[in-house]
Amino acid sequence: MSEAVHDAVKIGIVSISDRASSGVYEDKGLPALQDWLTRALHNPITFESRLIPDEQAGISATLIELVNAGCSLVLTTGGTGPALRDVTPEATLAVAHKEMPGFGEQMRQISLKFVPTAILSRQVAVIRDQSLIINLPGQPKAIAETLEGLKDANGQQIVPGIFAAVPYCVDLIGGPYLETRDEVCKAFRPKNAVRPKTA
Repeated sequence: MSEAVHDAVKIGIVSISDRASSGVYEDKGLPALQDWLTRALHNPITFESRLIPDEQAGISATLIELVNAGCSLVLTTGGTGPALRDVTPEATLAVAHKEMPGFGEQMRQISLKFVPTAILSRQVAVIRDQSLIINLPGQPKAIAETLEGLKDANGQQIVPGIFAAVPYCVDLIGGPYLETRDEVCKAFRPKNAVRPKTA
């Protein structure tokens, strides 16, 4: 069967950085997000990419724009620490209809395996209309670790990544059926929510 059996999905990816958005250095967040999602999902993806400065009103406006454009999932990177210019969580919460605290809790659990400063991270996840919005870390390596989780030398999952829960969450808010590649990240759904595979 061709790719047509997989629902098409529109995903917003937003890199939030004063310096990268003004050209001081090259943005690595957007390529990292696009690469990981392309590897992780069977679905045909249309990406809506934005590179914007650390301005709270601008971040909120961008998130609303992406939700209104039909993005079922919006992932941000950058701006989640305690510095004065780090306002991504505030901007995200300002547009929320529901908060999903488990995502931030799990991201910090994963990052704490690597650095004690993970407790300074303030990532949040929210639902707005039929879209799930998640704040991710700023570094490409940390983005992959939080999405995928941690595996041992044999590839066995030690700590689940947050993306394992994303497809079912998107199901519950009326979005497309996301199908992951198990070798990258195995999505979890209750048995009654699993769509039969077409041969």
